[in-house]
Amino acid sequence: MAKTFCIANQKGGVGKTTTSVNLAAGLAALDQRVLLVDLDPQGNATMGSGIDKAALGQTVYQVLIGDADIPAARVRSETGGYDVLPANRDLAGAEVELVNLDSRETRLKTQLATVQRDYDFVLIDCPPSLSLLTLNGLCAADGVVVPMQCEYFALEGLSDLVNSIKAVHRNLNPQLKIIGLLRVMFDPRMTLQQNVSEQLVEHFGDKVFSTIIPRNVRLAEAPSYGLPGVCFDRSSKGAQAYIAFGAELVERVKTL
Repeated sequence: MAKTFCIANQKGGVGKTTTSVNLAAGLAALDQRVLLVDLDPQGNATMGSGIDKAALGQTVYQVLIGDADIPAARVRSETGGYDVLPANRDLAGAEVELVNLDSRETRLKTQLATVQRDYDFVLIDCPPSLSLLTLNGLCAADGVVVPMQCEYFALEGLSDLVNSIKAVHRNLNPQLKIIGLLRVMFDPRMTLQQNVSEQLVEHFGDKVFSTIIPRNVRLAEAPSYGLPGVCFDRSSKGAQAYIAFGAELVERVKTL
């Protein structure tokens, strides 16, 4: 049975999609069966996996409103070695349509239940707001992986996210919990980042993953080639860090 994790942070620009795509590719490199669900109408995780979002017939939008199922809508990322439930601009309309549908917060969970045995991991790339799309991701997940930069404003956003997760845990998904905090875009030369990193470990202990993702040019270049950074330049520090993070997550899952 698959373990389902949201990659979420209510603050934008913190590397959620980069983490989602490269974690999927890193896990696939470790021979794990992975489904990446793109819940962001921008479709960046779809494009970053080498899939043309403009050419899609069915997407996560059709799955959410009940016009398609996951086996019909999923697409293989040949470069990354994992499956993608893709997204494009159509998904922006789902917010309005979901309001009037039954079980609007759990429609993704219901659909994912049909493919649980096909995968070892399901990763959900969430948009940077607590919308109905994000709620669908949180209700479907066993836990949340939080990518964050070691900066002051990131700490402010983290407290908001923790409160949102507590609310979903209390009202909609009692098994939801924070799996861990992942430090991303880390520059060890900056004293502030080192200080914030130390504060995170002090306050959250073993909830902070030991793997740290460095700021890396090759990771930033990869999406323009339609490739995960792990596949674009596997020898780069960023790619190696995401493969190491995949291995750490596999081990952490065993203790959940």
